[in-house]
Amino acid sequence: MKLDNSDFYDTEGQFLGDQARDAYFAMFESFNYPITDKLRNDMWAIDFGLGDFVNVGMGGVFWVNDAKHKYFGHEIFLLGGQMIVEHAHVETSDIAAKMESWQVRHGMIYTFAEGDETIPCPVETPASQAEFITAKHVKEVKIGEIDSLNRPTARHFMLAGPDGAVVTEYATFHDNDALRFTNPDVKF
Repeated sequence: MKLDNSDFYDTEGQFLGDQARDAYFAMFESFNYPITDKLRNDMWAIDFGLGDFVNVGMGGVFWVNDAKHKYFGHEIFLLGGQMIVEHAHVETSDIAAKMESWQVRHGMIYTFAEGDETIPCPVETPASQAEFITAKHVKEVKIGEIDSLNRPTARHFMLAGPDGAVVTEYATFHDNDALRFTNPDVKF
């Protein structure tokens, strides 16, 4: 499916979340991924306020985010070649830094983490993020495989393979106040 950023922004440059969700639903159908009522009702899509959704954005649904018991279950949706912007999770006065692991359910992803740089990089990253990428250790993660952060506060991101990806995230409690993006222009 060939997508263009013009498909996801109105004439004033405002992000069209419903069109983004429709693109994910089309991807789900190609994967035979079940579309439940909870998914249809609670799924969200974001472009991180960067105006480059085709290259930098994501969809998701929080299945559970329990502050009392400190656990989290999330599905991440990425269109082909789409990147989640580089970020880290820090400790706040209320929570420890988030630890997370990702299991690919459909498609495949590349995870980028702190550590020795992978040379050559096996995938091209979006040009719009080039100056903000510091995590350069790359791992290819295929269906059924799991990857994890190497430590809770590590900078990281993921980028989908050419067909997109559905990824289950297992993690400790998620708090948006603990998110730190490398790109200062990100709006969340």
